[in-house]
Amino acid sequence: MPVGTPADSSVRGDRIPAGLEVLVEVPATSANLGAGYDSFGMALDIRDAVRARITPAPIDPEACVTVSGEGADVLPRSTAHLIHRVAREVLAARGLELGDRLELEARNVIPQSRGMGSSASAVVAGIAIADAIGQAAGCEPETAAGRLVWATHFEGHPDNAAPALFGGVTISFTDIGGAAQSVSVPVADGVRAVLIVPETRLDTAIARSLLPETVPHTDAAANSAIAGLFAYAISHDPGMLLEATVDRLHQNYRRPAMLESLERVDALRAAGLAAVVSGAGPTVAVLGTGDDLAERVAAVLRGDPARILATAIAPVGVLTTVVDES
Repeated sequence: MPVGTPADSSVRGDRIPAGLEVLVEVPATSANLGAGYDSFGMALDIRDAVRARITPAPIDPEACVTVSGEGADVLPRSTAHLIHRVAREVLAARGLELGDRLELEARNVIPQSRGMGSSASAVVAGIAIADAIGQAAGCEPETAAGRLVWATHFEGHPDNAAPALFGGVTISFTDIGGAAQSVSVPVADGVRAVLIVPETRLDTAIARSLLPETVPHTDAAANSAIAGLFAYAISHDPGMLLEATVDRLHQNYRRPAMLESLERVDALRAAGLAAVVSGAGPTVAVLGTGDDLAERVAAVLRGDPARILATAIAPVGVLTTVVDES
């Protein structure tokens, strides 16, 4: 794991100023985007916000997190909360122990377990909080590459984490040396997204369990070509997004776990809209242009109880603000 270099080798948790507050805002993401399984990702202009505070004295580790909004009924309030756990592990790698002095307030907008990157958002929030606290204690800032390595360590793969970190549309891959890497793809003017978010949830592990060990060579070859086309369409010719979002590797294999979602994809694509399963689902994402994109989606899905969220592609990823150092 990357470790920030302290400005002073004697840096300890007690060098972190009591009262330090850090605000981070992290975008939702949509991954895969059709043919780009475990590779393509897109940041959405829907953001969770987390306020972190270093308390003067230790606080109850079972009640150090408050949560409002999405997931407030199920997420832990203790140090087991993912953001808290990530922040502490990253700080510990820098030689900084907080001693139960980290308090979090999470205001969640990203739906949980819907294929919109809620766990990647939490991981990226924890990394950003740790980086800001580490700098306040005298550590060097974490590099962009280091942040991606940390995110991949927690997430297992970088397809959601990369756009949450860097914004826009990203293509993630493993380099020759085995390290996670990501590049950003320009987005043509006017491209936007519409999300169809059902009330049902789907665990990513369940969605992954439905995938076969092998796929036909013809399907792999087709996906390879379409993935290349997507990079061109999203950057230069959004009119080709319907053709550029065909998938033959994962969506239909997952149909038994999200039949209604794939029926939405089928109906929208039949109407000429570039619909895909967002991440592991069950949310469906539609890419396109035009101020009326959400209306066109709603017209196809008339009577469907799922939420329809119109959003933009977020050009920047996680935002960090040091609020107070008193």
